[in-house]
Amino acid sequence: MPVSVFELFKIGIGPSSSHTVGPMRIARRFVGALAEAGGLQSVARVEVNLYGSLALTGRGHATDRAVLLGLMGHEPETVDIARSAEWLSDLRASGRLPLPGGCEVPFEEARDMLFHAHRSLPQHPNGMRMLAYDALGQVLADQTFFSTGGGFIATDEELRQPAARAGISWPYPYRSAEELLGRCRDAGIDMARLAMQNELALRTEAEVLAGLDRIREAMFDCMDRGLRACGALPGSLGVQRRAAGLHQALQARGAQPLRELDWVNAYAVAVNEENAAGGRVVTAPTNGAAGVLPAVLRFFERFYAQCEPAAARTFLLTAAAIGSLYKENASISGAEVGCQGEVGVAASMAAAGLAAVLGGTPAQVENAAEIAMEHHLGMTCDPVAGLVQVPCIERNAMGAVKAINAARLALAGDGRHLVTLDRVIATMKATGADMHHKYKETSLGGLAVSVVAC
Repeated sequence: MPVSVFELFKIGIGPSSSHTVGPMRIARRFVGALAEAGGLQSVARVEVNLYGSLALTGRGHATDRAVLLGLMGHEPETVDIARSAEWLSDLRASGRLPLPGGCEVPFEEARDMLFHAHRSLPQHPNGMRMLAYDALGQVLADQTFFSTGGGFIATDEELRQPAARAGISWPYPYRSAEELLGRCRDAGIDMARLAMQNELALRTEAEVLAGLDRIREAMFDCMDRGLRACGALPGSLGVQRRAAGLHQALQARGAQPLRELDWVNAYAVAVNEENAAGGRVVTAPTNGAAGVLPAVLRFFERFYAQCEPAAARTFLLTAAAIGSLYKENASISGAEVGCQGEVGVAASMAAAGLAAVLGGTPAQVENAAEIAMEHHLGMTCDPVAGLVQVPCIERNAMGAVKAINAARLALAGDGRHLVTLDRVIATMKATGADMHHKYKETSLGGLAVSVVAC
C-alpha cells in the first residue's frame, strides 16, 4: 500500500533518522504508554538496552542523547535543540531523569543504558529493549522496539504483522512500480496527482498542501543555515564545515563550466553538515541522505527559474510515490541494506521528482528512478568513527549529481528501457541481504577501519 509523503518526509533532528529520530520516538512512546496505563508514577528506574547497529554506532549517532530526550517526553520535530544540551547536562550532573508529568527517577548511564555491541536481535539490526521497574525491583513494563530506518519504528509484533490503515480506501493502491504505472495510465494522470489523491484519503487538500510547503521550507531553512555556518563538526574527527566556503566562492565567481553542479554540491553538503551537527533536518527518506532531495529541488528552482509552490509539491509527491516502493518492498535502513538504501533511495526519489517537474511522462519518471538506483547498487554504509560525516556528507553531493544525470538520461529517451524499477528494487534488497554486516552501519568495515588504520 502507499506510504504517505508525511511519513517519508519527517521533520526531526540529526544526525540519524534510524539512530536518533527513531530511538527518541521509541523512548517517548514507551513512557507515553506507561502514562496512559497510569503506571508512570510507580516507576523507580528505567533501563535501556541497545543492540546491533544501535549499540555499535549509537554514541557517534547520538542515540544515547536521543533516548534520554525521548524519556523526558520530547519529540524530534519539536524538541528545543538549543536547550537540549542543557537538559542533558543537568541530568548527568544530578543523576536524576525527569519523566513526563513531573516525576523523576535516578538514572546512571553506565548502569541504565546498555550498549550490547556484540549482540543483534534477529528481527532487525536496530533493536532496542526498554524496561521500567518499581521501587521493589518488579518489572512494570518490558517492550522491544525496532528503529527500521527513516524514523519509522515498530514493536516486534508490528514488525511481523504491519497494521493496515483501518477504514482507509485508497483511490489508487499499488504495490509495485508496474502497478503504479498502470494506475497512472488507466486514470490518465501523473504520479504526483495519483499520490495527491491517495493523500486526500488521509487528510484535507489544504492540510496536504500546507504540509508539503512546510517540508520544502524546513529543507531549505536547514540548507540556508548550513550555507552560513562555519567551524568544526562535533566528534573526534574534527571535520571542518565546507558549505559556507563553497557558497562564498560560488558567489564570488562568474559563469564557469559545470557551475550548476558546484551549486548542487554546496546545497547537499550544507544540509548534511547541519545534520551531522545535530540540527533540524527532514528525513528524505533518512537523515543520512537528507541532502540529496533538497539539493536537487533547489537546483531545479534556481536554474529553471521555477519557484512556484506547485512545482515543489509535484517534486515531493512524485518522490514519495517512488520512495513508497522502496519502503514497502525493500528497505531504507542503512543497518539493513547499506547506504544503497539511504543515499541510493534518495537519489532514486530525487531523479523521479526532477524528471516529473521537467515534464517527464510516468514512464520516464520510473526510468529516472531506476537509473539512479541502478548506479548505487552495493553501496556500503561504513561511517568513520561512527559519525554521520565521512563519507556521508560528500556522498549526498554525489547522490544529488547522480540523480540529476539519471533524470536527464531518462528524459532523453521515451521511457522504454530494459531493466525495470521493480527489478532494481528487488536486486537492491537481495544485495543488502548478501552484504556482510560489517558494511551495514556498524563501523566495523570499509572506510570505518581503513581510515583508522592508516
